[in-house]
Amino acid sequence: MKPKWEFKNLTMVSTINYGYTESASYEQVGPKFLRITDIQNDRVDWKSVPYCKIALEDVPKYRLASGDIVFARTGATTGKSYLVNNPPDAVFASYLIRLRVIDKKLLPEFVSLFFQTDSYWKSIKDGSAGSAQGGFNATKLGALSIPIPPISEQQRIVGILDEAFDGIATAKANAEKNLQNARALFDSHLQSVFTQSGKRWDRVTLDALLERGWIEGHLDGNHGGDYPRKEEFISEGVPYISANCLDDDQVDMSRAKYLSAIRAALLRKGIAKNDDVLFAHNATVGPVAMLHTDEEKVILGTSLTYYRCNRAYILPEYLAHYMRSFDFKSQYLQVMRQSTRNQVPITKQREFFHIIPPIEEQKMIIVQLDGLFKSVRQLDAIYQRKLAALDELKKSLLHRAFTGEL
Repeated sequence: MKPKWEFKNLTMVSTINYGYTESASYEQVGPKFLRITDIQNDRVDWKSVPYCKIALEDVPKYRLASGDIVFARTGATTGKSYLVNNPPDAVFASYLIRLRVIDKKLLPEFVSLFFQTDSYWKSIKDGSAGSAQGGFNATKLGALSIPIPPISEQQRIVGILDEAFDGIATAKANAEKNLQNARALFDSHLQSVFTQSGKRWDRVTLDALLERGWIEGHLDGNHGGDYPRKEEFISEGVPYISANCLDDDQVDMSRAKYLSAIRAALLRKGIAKNDDVLFAHNATVGPVAMLHTDEEKVILGTSLTYYRCNRAYILPEYLAHYMRSFDFKSQYLQVMRQSTRNQVPITKQREFFHIIPPIEEQKMIIVQLDGLFKSVRQLDAIYQRKLAALDELKKSLLHRAFTGEL
């Protein structure tokens, strides 16, 4: 740390207040009402922010001004902050904390950058530990210590980091756009395969495939009322997976939970095996992956359906590709649009149509799509590494800035 830098608790240099408690309204009944959910990707779309009723005498206490920093104090986004700049007439909601810098020798922009450092996030993690909802209150926030250089140094650091972060944001946007383009190319090619079907291609419902014995499936959607409880999971044993284990091309077994062999033996449904095609039908709807495993069985959570193919008629590799196509996606998206719940019921899955070409054509399609899919995955890996490197660069710059090394 450089000479002339000092440390002060935030409570010494700012006022810290909880937000206003009221229901949001999309009718213009008062000022804008900023909530945690309105802060997305480090920005606020004020046009979409709702309003709230508030007594005129209470408005000054909760009104937002340029330079205010609002902070999520509870839930999954605890610690996320936002520097307010030129807001409309607005107040902030009760699940936010507002920090307003009152020390003339401290820039709000500098404090906002501090709220992005690893040391800050470690304090949030440590301070939230043991809380049922992972909360972080105003007292804990005020107790955080911030390094304060002379204001000229703060201005220099803010200028350097703002310029660097603008460049990083542009590079990330370009990488993400390239990644989207690569995936769109695969999706377009995938769709073209199934819209140019041959004369001998069959279009049948899943029910028909089940009746013919071409596919077996876990179509009951539960474990017969015997769903494993949280305390029954152990460190190793029979794998238990849910929708969050699917990455739309593979099953990430590192995210699996485990049940004892005795507990797993009590389950009679939702038991998947090697080469089964898995479909996420609840909460996270849509990901499809083939299960490749040496395990005798893998227990599926209620968010997953498996399809077990009779290879004499339908190859699982082909089915997985088809279930990624727009032809299949359009069917479950239509179901979801007609429901308030983010799920595709088992009964609806039985009605979905599947396009089934002869086995020899399935094999050719698999070779063609596997090659393209592999290329997309490679590009995905390259862009993901680039995005990770940009995140690390940002962390490094913040570390150097707040240790006096920039």
